[in-house]
Amino acid sequence: MTGYVMFRKYRLGRRGGGVILYIKESIQAYEIKLEKEAECEEAVWCNIVTGNSTLTVGLGYRSRNVSIEENEKIHKLSKK
Repeated sequence: MTGYVMFRKYRLGRRGGGVILYIKESIQAYEIKLEKEAECEEAVWCNIVTGNSTLTVGLGYRSRNVSIEENEKIHKLSKK
């Protein structure tokens, strides 16, 4: 998309899927890797810099057929 920076995480080992996050080019942002990220393969994380502050933004995919264990992993990631 014109005017936006794309951050993408592909689904591993399966066809299709993954997540994509677009952030406007005028916003200073960079992708980060979380230590726990390997536990949730369909998530992407970015830091957005605003003045003296940094905001961490994450995007993850949760299937409606997800197991209780996978659901707990996704929930833990959001509590960084």
